[in-house]
Amino acid sequence: MPAPEQRRIIFKHIDEPGYTPDIDCYVRNGGYEVLKKSVQRKPEEIVDEVKKSGLRGRGGAGFPCGVKWSLLDRKSGKPIYLVVNADESEPGTFKDRYIIHQDPHQLIEGIMITCFANNVKQAYIYIRGEFPEGARILERAIAEARARNFAGPNILGTGYSCEIYVHRGAGAYICGEETGLIESLEGKRPYPRIKPPYFPAVLGLYMCPTIVNNVETLCHVKYIADVGGQAFSQIGTPNNTGTRIFCVSGHVKRPGYYEFETGKITLGQLLNEVCGGPLPGRKFKAVIPGGSSAKVLKFGERFKGKRKAGAEMVDYDWALEDVPMDFDSLAMIGSMGGSGGVIVMDDSVNMVDALANINAFYAHESCGQCTPCREGSLWMKKISNRMVHGDARTEDGALLKSVADQIAGRTICAFGEACSWPTQSFIQKFGDEFKAYPDAKKQPKRDGTLELV
Repeated sequence: MPAPEQRRIIFKHIDEPGYTPDIDCYVRNGGYEVLKKSVQRKPEEIVDEVKKSGLRGRGGAGFPCGVKWSLLDRKSGKPIYLVVNADESEPGTFKDRYIIHQDPHQLIEGIMITCFANNVKQAYIYIRGEFPEGARILERAIAEARARNFAGPNILGTGYSCEIYVHRGAGAYICGEETGLIESLEGKRPYPRIKPPYFPAVLGLYMCPTIVNNVETLCHVKYIADVGGQAFSQIGTPNNTGTRIFCVSGHVKRPGYYEFETGKITLGQLLNEVCGGPLPGRKFKAVIPGGSSAKVLKFGERFKGKRKAGAEMVDYDWALEDVPMDFDSLAMIGSMGGSGGVIVMDDSVNMVDALANINAFYAHESCGQCTPCREGSLWMKKISNRMVHGDARTEDGALLKSVADQIAGRTICAFGEACSWPTQSFIQKFGDEFKAYPDAKKQPKRDGTLELV
């Protein structure tokens, strides 16, 4: 079966010739019309539409957006805040950056609709420190929206007011975790909070009820407010509604960003047809389907089990290429959809070297609050480095897995899983490479150091 056509909802104008990020271009293309209609509705109607839509968060966890909103403590008497997670720091993920750079007013409109629906008077866009130009673009877009009365005081003459502020992070991966982000936004170290009691919907920013949503998620909110929750729920597949943006990097002929209905395209169709297949003379070896923290998958594997199809349970028997690209299917085969960052590795890749690169990243990014993560991520880095620098031991693969097993499930936030899952899955899927690594041949690099081949 051929791959379906892209359905660009969020990326409708991305890379479109002549489309610019200024407000005049956005308004000419129908921008802020949905906001104009939304502020004439009852806020609870918009919340209900988002619930009906089945929209799941696009930041990584896939938690239902409408459910997150419904958990807000609206009776506390405290102000409600919206925090936009633009800290796109998951390796392999680059979708939000393109929204911010090329269509920032789509995000601003989604923010304002969300704020109106939830009686939010202040919203913060927390953007990663490595996006200085993105921060400038957003500041300019907010000023333009404010000048046209789409943000700020007395929006569109309704009496409703809401301000948006941009906050630049300092470049820490842990700030992608919502409570770590909130701590950083408050000016503290980004140490994730213990849940419970610190669920952001009840005790979030400044200990007030807080919504934390991803950039792509809020752009979907704008579309839902336009077409309605029922219509949105018909896009994609059950429990995986709407579209997903996939960021494909690595060893394919056409890496890039692609938007498809969720679950309507398989991994094989995405990589072979959309992305042009492997590089000349190469074969696909492994893929990480949801950013570097997702568990790696091995080409040649088959996956069997039962899955829900409507009201019934049906058998499935998939090769890796047959797996639908949705949250539930990827979870069933032992990985996750995560942030949509699809990292492809071909048969030229040494999996020990690849894991060493990932382990170095996570050891650097641990916030250091939890001992298993702080010490364990560093130990995994040291063992990996030892292996790739010519001092591998026969037992190193088992030692790496032992360390990883003692991190996952023992930390305050999911960073423990994020740093341990790659090690666990790499060794599970490619254990033979780790066992054979001490006997790998070595040859001198041009700089005189040793390179494992």
